[in-house]
Amino acid sequence: MTTPGFGAPGFGGPGTPQHETPAAVAAREALATLRAEVGKAVVGQDSVVTGLVIALLCRGHVLLEGVPGVAKTLMVRSLASALSLDFKRVQFTPDLMPGDVTGSLVFDAKSAEFEFREGPVFTNLLLADEINRTPPKTQAALLEAMEERQVSVDGTPRALPDPFIVAATQNPIEYEGTYQLPEAQLDRFLLKLTVPLPPRDQEIAVLERHALGFDPRDLSHIKPVASAADLEAGRTAVKQVHVSPEVLGYVVDLARATRQSPALQLGVSPRGATALLAAARAWGWLSGRTYVTPDDVKALARPALRHRVQLRPEAELEGATPDGVLDGILSSVSVPR
Repeated sequence: MTTPGFGAPGFGGPGTPQHETPAAVAAREALATLRAEVGKAVVGQDSVVTGLVIALLCRGHVLLEGVPGVAKTLMVRSLASALSLDFKRVQFTPDLMPGDVTGSLVFDAKSAEFEFREGPVFTNLLLADEINRTPPKTQAALLEAMEERQVSVDGTPRALPDPFIVAATQNPIEYEGTYQLPEAQLDRFLLKLTVPLPPRDQEIAVLERHALGFDPRDLSHIKPVASAADLEAGRTAVKQVHVSPEVLGYVVDLARATRQSPALQLGVSPRGATALLAAARAWGWLSGRTYVTPDDVKALARPALRHRVQLRPEAELEGATPDGVLDGILSSVSVPR
């Protein structure tokens, strides 16, 4: 099953480029096994897992949107286990304070001094569960961590581990008691991935696993199949992926078209165009190529841009959606040959 607007799931392509280093080849092979390993706990959702891997390769963050019960949390936990990464989860609630996320200064009676106690943000993979349930002040506490990879408390910056990404979840249908994420914070997410309900055959497979005793709280059967070293080798390889001037122009034309669309009151910024390009390069490398094609850009356009555009109220009343508008733009902007 594919996530709408993402493309076919999976890694691998027409063969290994001959000038790739052995470390890059080994990294791609290791990352290719992630889907199968995560699949031991989560049925389907292959393309969402691929999107998370792309974010890790790009040092980006991911917003996961789906109704409760589609295994968003289980997926992120399984991915962390399969990558042997440190994982922490924060349940965002209306009474959550910034220090509960970033950490705070605590007075030590023995030393008669204040010492910094790290918050859950000091990890490799932070799951910000139901991020839109906490007030803007606490949401903003994540901004520095997401952008600068550091936390400043009492004027002292403290670096976060590497790799570090935020995987935030939100419910698309529940609005009571929620706080809409501001555009500035939405723009910090590399991708917004929709986690759909499974088709009938996959839902039957889920029930079969539970009938056989599957416990979603026990992930001891998920084995590390890749590591932070593989991610670093993959990041180095992605930086070598060639982008032609024609593809660069195509990315810019798509971004500019969103700013001119009559259905949108907010189009894609240059930061959004940069994010689309970075994701397309990672997707191209995972597909076994050392260059980016227009199809790579089209495959990542909706996940990379859907949260960066804002509909006009009249367009929303007429039933328009960000994905629908982006589809129209993709079909109208000429594709380089």
